[in-house]
Amino acid sequence: MSPVTPELISPRSPRVSAARRLAKRNFRGKERLFLAEGPQAVREAAGHGLVELFATVEAAERYADIVGEARAVGARVHLASEDVIADISTTVTPQGLVGICRFLDTPFEEILAARPRLVAVLANVRDPGNAGTVLRCADAAGAEAVVLTDASVDLYNPKAVRASVGSLFHLPVAVGVPVEDAVEGLRRAGVRILAADGAGTDDLDAELDRGTMGGPTAWVFGNEAWGLPEETRALADAVVRVPIHGKAESLNLATAAAVCLYASARAQRAPGGCRSVTDNQ
Repeated sequence: MSPVTPELISPRSPRVSAARRLAKRNFRGKERLFLAEGPQAVREAAGHGLVELFATVEAAERYADIVGEARAVGARVHLASEDVIADISTTVTPQGLVGICRFLDTPFEEILAARPRLVAVLANVRDPGNAGTVLRCADAAGAEAVVLTDASVDLYNPKAVRASVGSLFHLPVAVGVPVEDAVEGLRRAGVRILAADGAGTDDLDAELDRGTMGGPTAWVFGNEAWGLPEETRALADAVVRVPIHGKAESLNLATAAAVCLYASARAQRAPGGCRSVTDNQ
């Protein structure tokens, strides 16, 4: 049997050039397409908007099931040289699979219509790795949605996509929503707004002890460096700090988000929480 050879061997190929351009935000926005790299992301993307897949011969053999899923959903599959994959990839050590996917964001109105019970709102979050990690935390905690305000990082930045580890494909995400509109809309939908801030007057442990966190909740998380401005904190029903019991100065954004979201998830699943009430109806 003759060895399989890649069909795309030149980084100057029009298909490769078109894929490479998606590393830049303006091209992503124009085409409404983004890159998903590696087997985990491509596997998740296969059922959620994957339109094209570039794979080295070795990766196509190793991940034959993923390539098969891609073909099954109608995605164009290209066998490409390692040089081509390296040219498209935004990572230092490419894993041999790069997918092109349609934008996935959900209109904010649809999120509100679904009456979400746990939401993460990212206000002025600028680091793509943090944005993707918070999205992953929200997914793991069982949140129904994530909202990125208009001043936050691009959801489809390759670093954000990688940091979400596939969670981008699991739950609705609204983008470009002014923080005031996000808070107002969620409050109209019956959701309590909690701003997470290290200088908060309320303590997360105290909130849990009072039993006030069992209802529908949206957590607002701020910028990595300066947190939430006063005008954003003023929009919330409460400004809550994660208690520091040891000597650490503070928690980073993703860690604080995980603590807050899991605290809400546990409270909502407790007797009397909104999830157990809903489940018993």
